[in-house]
Amino acid sequence: MSALRTRGLIGATLVVAVLGLTAACGYENATSPPAAQPTDTPTTPGTRSQSPTSGGTPSMDCPDNIAAVRAATDKVVWGQGAATSLFQPVSVTICQFDAQASGQDYATVTTKRTAKQATDLFALVNAPKPVAKKPAICTKELGPTYVLRFTDNDRGVLSYTVEAFGCRRLVATSLEGQGKPGTLPAPRQVTPELIKSLGLR
Repeated sequence: MSALRTRGLIGATLVVAVLGLTAACGYENATSPPAAQPTDTPTTPGTRSQSPTSGGTPSMDCPDNIAAVRAATDKVVWGQGAATSLFQPVSVTICQFDAQASGQDYATVTTKRTAKQATDLFALVNAPKPVAKKPAICTKELGPTYVLRFTDNDRGVLSYTVEAFGCRRLVATSLEGQGKPGTLPAPRQVTPELIKSLGLR
């Protein structure tokens, strides 16, 4: 009888120990908070900064508001200018304006690319053939406007306006710097490859 009691006590002790262990460790099938999943970080070919305000803020890198950008773009004469630009950039600043930008709104996203990234982007700008007449058929969708400010070793700055919507105009608007040739590249239209590259910021 004492042996049976001893066995009973040992069995009860084992049951209690197993229950205690299960409570301490939790059930295998119990729901637990999901593990943190890695997020996809887009590959950016340049450094990027975003304006804290929706209308953007003026900066040394992107000094013009959208009204000034559009005025300079509208002034360009189609069918005139060099077929390709001989400018040799070493860096570029990309100023991106929101699709809804108007009036005194400034660029909301600024990206910088240097060395090969700048020359690769410049090659995409130079690639389309000049267009003799201002585009007459334009779509009505909205999209961002970009200003590309290419800089060379002599601190010259060649600026382009890129419209990723509507008439898809790609026009050189100014060339700043001493001793720079006065002829701007002829206007042309944006290619899908250029838009794709600008979207990688």
